Amino acid sequence: MPRPDNRVLIPTHGRKPASPPGTVIWDLTGESMGTRWSVRLVPPPALDRAAVQSAVEAELARIVGLFSHWDPRSELSRLNAAPPGFWAVSEPFWALLNQAMDLADETNGAVDPALGTLVDLWGFGPPGPRPLNGFGTGCTLPLEDEIAAARALSGWGIVRFNREARAVQQLGGVRLDLSAIARGHAVDRISERLTAMGATHHLVEIGGERRGAGVKPDGMPWWVELQQAPGASGLRTVAALFDLACATSGDSIHRFEAYGQTYSHTLDGRTGRPVENGIASVTVLAETAVYADAMATALTVMGPEEGPAYAAAMNIAAALVVRTADGLTETVTPAFAAMMSAGT
Repeated sequence: MPRPDNRVLIPTHGRKPASPPGTVIWDLTGESMGTRWSVRLVPPPALDRAAVQSAVEAELARIVGLFSHWDPRSELSRLNAAPPGFWAVSEPFWALLNQAMDLADETNGAVDPALGTLVDLWGFGPPGPRPLNGFGTGCTLPLEDEIAAARALSGWGIVRFNREARAVQQLGGVRLDLSAIARGHAVDRISERLTAMGATHHLVEIGGERRGAGVKPDGMPWWVELQQAPGASGLRTVAALFDLACATSGDSIHRFEAYGQTYSHTLDGRTGRPVENGIASVTVLAETAVYADAMATALTVMGPEEGPAYAAAMNIAAALVVRTADGLTETVTPAFAAMMSAGT
């Protein structure tokens, strides 16, 4: 139960939860996708705990085998390493890549599945971090001609499909990277798998991306604390994840320093560089984790002016924390404010 001094968010979709099937909560955990995952669920009668654990682990292994750019055996890695030509892909790979391309189209490339070459160049991909510069001031930076060469092999606009053959064109050196939506997709898939097994009341988390369905045995929602940018002085914010997902993108986790400046892992395909627009973090709440995940990245790239305007126009519930001369400031969209109003 949230404390009185919390900022509380309540879904505005108007649905009413069904009664849970029991009084027990199972807690399952593990590791995958370079982070920890957890599942909390109210088991229906006759559901086997070991079967649920196996189902979750199998779903995660399947997703890693499809979309991991860190595993050289994955379908994504094999496509990235393929010689020029059109290459047939599996149906689940095709479906998620098409969804990623649709999101890129909707956001004009603010979330982009074809930035893998730039990601590697800036030291955030499988080749590893940038080398140290030898002057005690952090890592080296890519040269301008290196950035230009990587940009020529990056960006959703160069991806071509042969839809009849369910094939993707590899130009030679193009590297897809679905990390902006892969964890959100995995959260959704596990949530859907649990629902299919009859566990309709659950909370799924993978590395900070979360999705909740139904409620706990006492009828209370799955309360989660939203991540805050380091140094933020705002109230602790908790959200009721009843048929709702959330994701946060921030510049405080994956980054490096060079010559006194910090470079974040979120890249802007329009410039070929890490974003430098003052955004410290973006939190999005949405129906699905994959959409929340994608929009958290997209709004980060769009920045403190375009991002809130886009989110308001698309009715996205988002909170953007921006670094200013006066410190960290927060902007919330009308849909986010409506959830706060529902929680008062």
